[in-house]
Amino acid sequence: MPGPYTSTKNTYRRFFHRQLFHRQFLLSAIAILSAISVLAMQLNNLPHRSAQIDQPFNQPASSQSSLAPEFLSLLTDPFLQLPTDSSVQVVWFTEFEGTEHIVEYSDPPIQIAAVTTQLSRTREDSDSRVQGRAFPEVTRRRIWRHEATIPGLKPGFHLPYRVISRDASGQSATSNRFTLAPNPPPDRPLKILLTSDHQLKPMTPANLQKVVETVGRVDAVFFAGDLVNIPDRASEWFDDARGLAFFPGLQGRTRYAVETSEIETSEIETSEIETSEIGNGENNQTPLSTIYTGGELIQHAPIFPNIGNHEVMGRYAEKEKLDPQFANTLPRDLVSRFYPTPDGGTPSQAWIADHSYNTQTYEEIFSLPTTQLPDGGTTEQYYAVSFGNVRLISLYVTQIWRSPSLAPNTQGRYRERHTDLNNPEIWGYGQHIFEPIKAGSPQHQWLQQELAKDEFKNAKYKVVMLHHPPHTLGGNIVPAFTDPILVENRAADGTLKSVQYEYPKEKDYLIRDLVPLLESAGVQLVFYGHSHLWNRFVSPSGMNFLETSNVGNSYGAHLTDNPRGVPTNEAAVEAGLLPFEQTYSALGNPNGLQPVIPTLSPLTTDSGEPLPYIASNDITSFSILDTGNGTISSYYFDLRKPKSAVVRFDEFALAKDL
Repeated sequence: MPGPYTSTKNTYRRFFHRQLFHRQFLLSAIAILSAISVLAMQLNNLPHRSAQIDQPFNQPASSQSSLAPEFLSLLTDPFLQLPTDSSVQVVWFTEFEGTEHIVEYSDPPIQIAAVTTQLSRTREDSDSRVQGRAFPEVTRRRIWRHEATIPGLKPGFHLPYRVISRDASGQSATSNRFTLAPNPPPDRPLKILLTSDHQLKPMTPANLQKVVETVGRVDAVFFAGDLVNIPDRASEWFDDARGLAFFPGLQGRTRYAVETSEIETSEIETSEIETSEIGNGENNQTPLSTIYTGGELIQHAPIFPNIGNHEVMGRYAEKEKLDPQFANTLPRDLVSRFYPTPDGGTPSQAWIADHSYNTQTYEEIFSLPTTQLPDGGTTEQYYAVSFGNVRLISLYVTQIWRSPSLAPNTQGRYRERHTDLNNPEIWGYGQHIFEPIKAGSPQHQWLQQELAKDEFKNAKYKVVMLHHPPHTLGGNIVPAFTDPILVENRAADGTLKSVQYEYPKEKDYLIRDLVPLLESAGVQLVFYGHSHLWNRFVSPSGMNFLETSNVGNSYGAHLTDNPRGVPTNEAAVEAGLLPFEQTYSALGNPNGLQPVIPTLSPLTTDSGEPLPYIASNDITSFSILDTGNGTISSYYFDLRKPKSAVVRFDEFALAKDL
């Protein structure tokens, strides 16, 4: 029972916050009324703009609505891509086609014209959240991409730049000034942000803001996949009304409020902490709402992205909502069976992609290196680049995510939906792999060639980035990363009773075919995401595995008290399935390595035992590769304590020779 001092203290707190709230409310109201008065005078002759209802996607292009703002504005700040030893690309987006788009750089200024293209698949639907706009049906979002290559740059020197876009009426939109540079010289120390799995998750703006506050401007961003949730939904990239879109977060242009019930006088005194008195049971605490803006990162530093499962759209449709389109993937070897071409001929690559899965929007948004394949073809889905003294190999290693549930109405990783059994065209086909990485596949052959090149062998730091984890305590490592084996259960008369999938652990392509290849080549760091937590591992030879994906949220780590949802034979029989031949790991890392306890300041259990992971929806983490001293440092920030310091909780060195 609280004593008299506690009661008096709480009464004073309530009185203090009530007075503070009333004072802030009065001042805010006066400021808002003044601003409205000034704005009304300025806009007196402009038409009022109500919520815009955009036209459905299947309307002719001439009738499709595009944003026609009263004041011209850029959809994003510029960001940097594909640096070479003497150039870098500047990219930005608008919702108007415009007549002129330029990059102005250096002092005195030099102007370079941009090449403009229109994104072909960006759409919205009734689940989209765009301020002042409604999309009752699947609707095309007309967005233009502008790209300029800035030549003649000198390594090690940063130049100021800005972008300017103009329309036919003579209006222009101009960005702030940022800095650009070509590929840094090998002897320059670099700080590189390692991140993944932003996906419009609530802690992401705070995470990116704390990156800038803690280490300043980084030199590059290595992004291990899952940039957004639905890649064809434009607002997830550009302007989701919740403040969690991809580009605003990485450009420090968002505003996202995180509430906490913690009360500290120092927090009340800062303008970034907003307070309001809300009844909260008998304690009647005052929740605090902290505004996070993300970090101004990719305007100054190139981003190197990687394909995760959330960069892949399923079978294309004009009218179906975007979420089910995203999940409606089909293995490509089945396209000819279910979708023969009208003339009966060999399907084109575009036909196959439209009827299986595609990464078209992702590839249209980013400037990606063109990879020459052993068979003479090309791809931008996986690549290798040198950045300073780092050789980065980015692999396309991911699969469709499906539910682990065994319920009869589930199109899952282990079974087909019972009502779909007689319609194999709409089956999910388990967690099928998008791009093969097994031995003998084009990607594996290309990787073997890359690992044998001088650019890789001579690099001081050798990093491989992929999305799917070879080692983790997270949930997405089970089942094994292999092609699903379809198992039919038929009655005596041949009637199909169930369809289920097995994933033999001994055929895990990452453990069997990929990891040994990387280890033999001397890779120092394998960096990945997907399971939304932080943990790391070290192989007996010293190769490091780092998953630093507890950025925006977490789904937990699976140790003693938190088993994964895996099939058991008892559950299979109850669900009308055959017993499973494979055993699926409910706890720990199924591929053997033990997680490393953070070296500096690990989180602990209630009893004080150090935890080998961070898997939290209140604590966000990020990691920085410092090429100056060859270390990777990991940091966490507790959003429940907005004024608390960022904690460096782990650090390890990359071995020079493996």
